[in-house]
Amino acid sequence: MSARECVIPVFVPHLGCPHRCVFCDQRRISGSGESATADTVRQAIKTAAALPRNGAKRQLAFYGGSFTAIPADRQEELLAAAAEAIARGELDAIRLSTRPDAIDDEVLTRLRRFGVETVELGAQSMDGEVLRLSGRGHTAGDVERSARAVKAAGFRLILQMMTGLPGDSDEKDAETAKKLIALQPDGVRIYPTVIVRDTELWRLWKQGAYREHSTEDAVRVCAKLVPLFEEAGIPVIRLGLNPTEELSGGEAAGGAYHPALGELVRARILLEKMRALLAGTPRGGRVLLGTAERSLSQAIGQKRENLQRLCREYGLEEIKIVPAAVKEGEIILLSVENGEEI
Repeated sequence: MSARECVIPVFVPHLGCPHRCVFCDQRRISGSGESATADTVRQAIKTAAALPRNGAKRQLAFYGGSFTAIPADRQEELLAAAAEAIARGELDAIRLSTRPDAIDDEVLTRLRRFGVETVELGAQSMDGEVLRLSGRGHTAGDVERSARAVKAAGFRLILQMMTGLPGDSDEKDAETAKKLIALQPDGVRIYPTVIVRDTELWRLWKQGAYREHSTEDAVRVCAKLVPLFEEAGIPVIRLGLNPTEELSGGEAAGGAYHPALGELVRARILLEKMRALLAGTPRGGRVLLGTAERSLSQAIGQKRENLQRLCREYGLEEIKIVPAAVKEGEIILLSVENGEEI
């Protein structure tokens, strides 16, 4: 929960999903075994209402299934329970996630009637072969059509993509990112592929028919994708799956599951920026770099990995990074070797 936004999650695992994607087991991913009911919604809102607001905007979020593919009467039951809370002033808005091929004018009219503000679409990839091999059951054209319809209807649009899916490559991931940027979403989530036990992807992996997309693979790819989105003014609001007891306890059998994946990616982005700054630095020297206070730990890296790596690569005696008056995520060269100011 941030000071600006408080999200109250309600899970509807697999509800409305007409296909079982090869990578998916929403009950294990979400840590929620039961699908929501109107009473579940009311209880979640009641629990959140007991907490201090601290100026945060309260949003109920339906996650885990394809909400708009659920039978209409069930959608209305869940949405009505949330709308009651909006009318009482206990809730500010509703957000939900769904499939790109489960959006039409009737659906959007229903969502607007109940006070939905944000629609998240699981695009996952904009490559037809990757979508087919992943069992998504929709096309890139469906993503484009539904994204435009959501924006035209006045909703905030969030797009979700994955990296490392069957048939994927770094180049295809980059193309997906560029095509999502062209749709001008209000934000994106990037979910590198995790191999969840007992899914079809897990079986393909065990048979040797799928090569694992490791944490290192995900960090490498996402460190290239995140700047693409941010340079286009599109915030990356999530990197990697939320950690759960189930996934951390062994249900994540392989792939890019790491509780601090976002930190690893941000650290790698800063590492690349520091490499550019240090090109041509004399060997054996001492370097002083500056970055924003909030970026300091990311620049240093977990267990000081970035500093150790740079010292090895450039043959430096020492690298120090100190707080500086720059934007978060930026880094500057302050001095080299003899402390001469740059």
